[in-house]
Amino acid sequence: MANWTHRRARLNGLDVHYVEQGEGPVVLLLHGFPHTWFSWRHQIAPLAEAGYRVVAPDLRGMGQTSGPEPIEEYRADRITADLCALLDHLGVDAAVCSGLDFGMYAAYDLALDHPERVRGLIGLQNPFLAASETPPLEIERRRGRKRFNHVSYFVDEPDAAAADLDAHPREILTKIFHALSGEVDFTEMWRLPPGTTYRAALPQPPPLPWAWLTEWELETYVSDYARSGFGGGIRWYLALDLNWRYRRERAESRTKVPFYFLGSDRDVDLAHWHGANPVEMLSAYHADVRGVRIVPAAGHMISMEHPDVVNTVFLEFLRDLTERSTG
Repeated sequence: MANWTHRRARLNGLDVHYVEQGEGPVVLLLHGFPHTWFSWRHQIAPLAEAGYRVVAPDLRGMGQTSGPEPIEEYRADRITADLCALLDHLGVDAAVCSGLDFGMYAAYDLALDHPERVRGLIGLQNPFLAASETPPLEIERRRGRKRFNHVSYFVDEPDAAAADLDAHPREILTKIFHALSGEVDFTEMWRLPPGTTYRAALPQPPPLPWAWLTEWELETYVSDYARSGFGGGIRWYLALDLNWRYRRERAESRTKVPFYFLGSDRDVDLAHWHGANPVEMLSAYHADVRGVRIVPAAGHMISMEHPDVVNTVFLEFLRDLTERSTG
């Protein structure tokens, strides 16, 4: 941890915070919600020690990076502009990109809109940008009329949702991290009726420390979200239909850069938001699939729950990418 360097820069109209370590080819790690750069704490040093310059930013509206209010500012082209500005600031032409949920989608958008900026992709849990004929918020709202649905909860009453989360940052973060781990079946919450708040729907977690999360680690997230609030992350959900339209108008929907995938068999996203057999569909969304690995007994939080496995697989993928590029 002593080798982490925290940096701040004014990029694309935002005050951006990012952490970096190491020298060499850049590996860009992009977090999801409700996360920050800190979700990559177990990956940064091992990748840096292996000869990479690892960069983990707080994405717009989350952590210590500022975020605008208008929902339009969370459209994919604005997010990719953030990433291009960061790469320009770092003085590099391209990076290997990986991410989790919203962060992974940002990496896919970058590879599709600016493939020259992406040396390779390491998909984590979310295997591709799923295409649908129906706007995603319409789908989520239909689900929310039948049962509790966290997406419809966020988008139907975003101000109330943000206020509830803002008032209880420690409780909500502890509950979400627990619910997304391999110890919990996230879909059990779908038995609850419409109108249930996210905070009430989430199961009660065991007391900390857990095998993969300590009190001080949780407090790092709590301090950031207590300061920033959860509204920025919720706006990423509110922009889902904007991004659906943006991506449908894109000329290309299949990445052309080298692609690797790491998933886990207890991840709710991989199991329920990408079709019945998402791994078998990878080639439909990625033209150059080079490696796939599925980890048993792991949940959505795999980078924290099983960091040694993630680090080993990431390094294998990175070595393969380098060997094929120089062979």
